Parts: sequence; structure tokens; C-alpha cells
Amino acid sequence: MTDTNSLPTVEQPKKKTAPIALIFTTIILAGALIFLVVMYFDQKNKTVEMETVLTQEKDSLANELRLMVHGYDTLKTDNDSLQANLDRERKRIVQLLSINASNVQLIKKYRSEITTMKEIMKSYIVQIDSLNTRNKQLVAENIDIRQQMTAVQSTNVELSKVKEELNAKVEIASVIQAKDIVAASLNKKRKETNRINLLDKLRICFTLRENPIATAGEKEVFMRVIRPDSLVITTSPDNLFGYKGNKLVYSASRLVDYMNQDIEMCIFLDNTGDFIIGNYNVELYLENNLIGRTTFALAKR
Repeated sequence: MTDTNSLPTVEQPKKKTAPIALIFTTIILAGALIFLVVMYFDQKNKTVEMETVLTQEKDSLANELRLMVHGYDTLKTDNDSLQANLDRERKRIVQLLSINASNVQLIKKYRSEITTMKEIMKSYIVQIDSLNTRNKQLVAENIDIRQQMTAVQSTNVELSKVKEELNAKVEIASVIQAKDIVAASLNKKRKETNRINLLDKLRICFTLRENPIATAGEKEVFMRVIRPDSLVITTSPDNLFGYKGNKLVYSASRLVDYMNQDIEMCIFLDNTGDFIIGNYNVELYLENNLIGRTTFALAKR
């Protein structure tokens, strides 16, 4: 009989342990691999999402900056100092627009700067609105002042016209007129005659009228004796006086002390040999004014 105790012992459990451990290890490694793969794709998705968010945020910031640039382009003012500030802020925004924000921190920083820039822009808008309002007020005030000036000028023109009219009336009223003008042709015996061959002197008598607003004092009355052929009889070529800007020839003149009261006077003219037959006109002038007229006639012998 074979001794059963001398047979080798078979260790069955040891043969089963190795495959179980290998399977377990494989399962663990497979699980870890799956976990890593899941984590990789999850992280990748998050990265893609972050990049998308960053891109959207950058685009949003860029749009805001462009809108602000456009806003500054529309802000105009005549104030040199304020316009310089506007140009400086616009340049700053353009520079910021050219910077590429690549991470969250930079984007947050630029977002903060944009917020500050918006506040600055609002303050400039308020200042410009205030200036525009003030300018409109000034324009309205200027228009009102101009209208007042126009009204004053119109009033002054009217007053000037009234003054000129009054001055003209005063000037007319201050003219000393002659009245009761009588022309007489005299012979050598101082008798009146109309015969040209007997004429020795011509006498023109008249009265200077009373005029309380005329200037008193010594005055010279000029007489013009005008022949039928319109020639003025004169005793000298130097007998000239001023009238309305012209020089006129006079026949004779006389000084008189005028005291604003009626004063009678006569002017004589000797026969110069220049008298002819016909009707004569006599004109009297005083202080650049024609103050009276009369006529007489000389007949044949």
C-alpha cells in the first residue's frame, strides 16, 4: 500500500491568488485611466469654456471702448482746455483698445479702467452740456442786447431827425427877413424918376424885421441889382460874397447894428453907366440867406 503521508501536498490556494490580484490591479488601473480621461476632457471643456468667456468678455470690452471713442468724437466744445482733455481721454481709450487682454486679471483691470473712463466721460458730458446751456443763454442775451441796441439806434436816428428838423426850424426861424422893400431911381436933385437919362442913384429902402431868436450884433446886408439881360451891376470885380457854398457878385452892401428889433435902412448905388432900359430885379442877402426881393423899371428918355 502506498503511504498516503508520503505523497506531495498540492497548495491549491496559491495557484488562485495570482490571477485575482492581477485582475484587481487591472481594474484599478483601468478605473484610474478612465478617471484621468474624464478629468482631461472635463478640464479641456473648462478651458474651452474659459477661452470662450474671455473672448466674449474681450469683445464686449472692445465694443464698449469703440462706443466710448465714438462718444468722444461727438463731443465738441469751443473751450480749448476742455477740448484738450477730451482729446487726451480719447487717445487713452484708443491705446487701451489696442492692448490684448489675455487673462481674467487683466480683463478685470481693464473693466475697472473702463468704468472709471465712463465716469470721466459723464463728467465731460455734464460740463459740455453746462457750457452749451450757458452759450445758448449768452447767445440769447446777445440777441436781446443787439435788439436793444437796434432799438436805441433807431431811437437815436429818430431823435437825430427830430433834432435836425428842430435845428432847421430854428435856423429858418432865426433868419432876419426884410420887409417893406421899396426901390427908387433918383435924379441929381434926389427926385424919383424912371428915365434912364436922368438916373443918378438907385435907392433901396427896407426894414429888417424884429427877430428875438436871431443873433444880435453888427451885420452886413448885400444887394444885387440884376439887369434885364441878367447881368449884375457892380462897382468892382472884387464885390463878392458867399452864399450856399458859392461866390456871388453884389452891387452894394451896408453894415447895420442889429438889436433884434425892427430897423429901417437904405442902400444906395451910383449910376455906373451900366444901366439899360427895362425891368430890374433887386435881391437882398444877409447871413447866407435871401431875405427879400423887389423890382423897378427904367424907361427911355
